[in-house]
This record gives sequence, structure tokens and C-alpha cells, in this order.
Amino acid sequence: MGYKSGIILFLCACLSQSVFCVEPIYSFPIPSSMEFAGQTISLDRYDMHERFDREQIVIGFNHSVSILIIKRANRYFPIIEPILKQNGVPDDFKYLAVIECNLDLRAQSGAGAAGLWQLMPKTAQQFGLEVNDEIDERYHIEKSTIAACKYFKSAYNKYKNWTTVAASYNAGMGRISSEKENQQVEEAFDLLLNAETSRYVFRILAMKQFLENPKAFGYTLGHDQFYQTINTKEVVLRDPVADWTVWAAQKGISFSQLKDFNVWLRGRKLTNKAGKEYIIQIPVKEDLNFNPAKIKIHNPMWVTF
Repeated sequence: MGYKSGIILFLCACLSQSVFCVEPIYSFPIPSSMEFAGQTISLDRYDMHERFDREQIVIGFNHSVSILIIKRANRYFPIIEPILKQNGVPDDFKYLAVIECNLDLRAQSGAGAAGLWQLMPKTAQQFGLEVNDEIDERYHIEKSTIAACKYFKSAYNKYKNWTTVAASYNAGMGRISSEKENQQVEEAFDLLLNAETSRYVFRILAMKQFLENPKAFGYTLGHDQFYQTINTKEVVLRDPVADWTVWAAQKGISFSQLKDFNVWLRGRKLTNKAGKEYIIQIPVKEDLNFNPAKIKIHNPMWVTF
């Protein structure tokens, strides 16, 4: 037997063995109902059951993205949750931010939506955010969350139903209102909408199910595998900045680190003719090196070993 033939037979034998040794793949149990923003949503109806199942499978088997989401949630949920509470928005709306951008603060869609809540420029400005070539507060965690809360409360005043509010965040209030009238139904679940909006609330529900107990989906993370909390010092700025690189160096950090902790700074300078006040976050030097002792776990259910 030649060398090449032997190698081929060896590989075939290994491949054949691996087929029989592969771990079984399971579908996940589907609950009979889910709680969202104080509302019990039954999943007994065939379409509700199947639509939830689809999103649960997508999240559960999208391993690389889903494990990053758990780690990012540990860092950002402690910031988002108090803002939702202070603004009278149900805590479950934090899962809307997750499905909008996978908690990637730099996320930008092809249509031009940006940031944690994927706000369009005009919508962001409508709710009080500054958006231009130098400053884009859609990337500011706290300010963009407050802007999203303004939308949620405005939509709730219109619909008096939080699931409809969530659906309208994707489709727009105009579209949801016209379709409710045309199709003569009250619940967003009962509307025939485009594929993205039809899936939207189910993606939120499935993400809630996943993040409440990742271990049930087979995800295992140890304490030291999470990202540490990096403390920052606030610098109040009212003056123009000719060059952010020079400014950052004066604070003992790089231009890259400045942008990492202030993603909303978009240009290389700040004109600021009006003398507007900005708060810049400067990372504490001692926290820039990874230290497991500085990891804080927001939800004990996320740690499995």
C-alpha cells in the first residue's frame, strides 16, 4: 500500500469514528408561557409555539455570539437596569437592547442605525441626543438608554401594552397603528407583518429565556472568564479640543483608550463653539491590566463553575 493510500484510509477511519462519537444535538424545551413586562404571554397556540422555538434555537446554537452576549451583559446590564427603572420602563426591555446589537456598543446597521439601541439619526435627535461628525450620543450608553426610554414611554401612552411597544420599536408606531386598524386585532402577535417585525418580540422573549439561565442551553462559564469592571474618572470639559490624541496623552492614556471608554467621541477634535459641557471618562490606570479579583458577577446564574 502506498503512503498516500495509507493516509487516506487513516483519515477515513478517523472520520468514520468521529461520526459515531459526535455529541447528540437536542432541541430545547419550550415553556407554555413567558412573562414579559408584567404580561403573561401564552405559547400554547401553534404559531406562538413555533415562532418562539425558532428564536430559541437560533440563540442557543449561535455559540460564539451568545457567549459574548453573556459576558457583555455582565458589564452593561448594571448600567442599563437602573436607567430603565428610573424612567418607569420594565426591566425586560434590556433584552431589546441585546437583540438590537448583541450589546456591541459600536454596532451600526446598513441603514444608519447606531449604538446600543440602534437609533436612527433623526430619531436620536428627536429624543435629545447630539448627532454630528464630532459627537454621536447614540454611542453613549447612559444618554442613549434615556432616549430609548422616552420612545418606550411615548409608545406606551399610545398603546397601553408593552409588547406592542416593543414591536413598534422595530416597525415604527405608524406602521403598527395602521396594521392594527387594517387587520382589526389588538395584540402585536396577531398581526401579519414583515418577517423581521414578526420575529422581533419572539427574539426578545427567547433572549430573556436564554440569559435567565444559560446553563439550561449548555453554556458554561467560570468566574474568571468574565470581563472585569474598569473604573473611570470623570473629566468635565467645556473647551474645544484641537487634537484628541494630544489631549489623551496629557491624561496618561492613548487615543485608542480614550475612544474605547468614550465611544460617542467620533472625530479627532472637538470644535465646541457653544462651550457645551461634556463628561469624559478616563480609565483608572490600575484597572487596565486584567485582574480576576476585579470581576463582579451581576447574575449568579451566569457562573456555572
